[in-house]
Amino acid sequence: MQDYKLALAKAVKDARTKRGLSQEKLAEILNLDSRTILNIEAGRGNPKFEILVALITYLKIPTESIFYPEADNPNQNLQKLLAVLYDCSDLDIELLLPMIQYFLDVLHRNNMPKQ
Repeated sequence: MQDYKLALAKAVKDARTKRGLSQEKLAEILNLDSRTILNIEAGRGNPKFEILVALITYLKIPTESIFYPEADNPNQNLQKLLAVLYDCSDLDIELLLPMIQYFLDVLHRNNMPKQ
């Protein structure tokens, strides 16, 4: 179980610092005690489900980085793409899907070996 605490600690700290937030500011935004954030980032925290959801949602942390820490994904571009998509509204995603599919089809057609 300790691996999950350390994975959560790293994910929260990385996402918080990426957004330029202090522990105190993040705690204020999520209406938490700053010691809660401190303990989570130190690997001592065992947050309630509501706190975990609030952290993951606000910081847009990919859940696989917490629940599957052993599956270290070296594909940083995929992580960047997912982060962009997490910031999209439902309408944005609905409009983007056909465009993405079109571009993928074009890429696949252009990268196929010539016969």
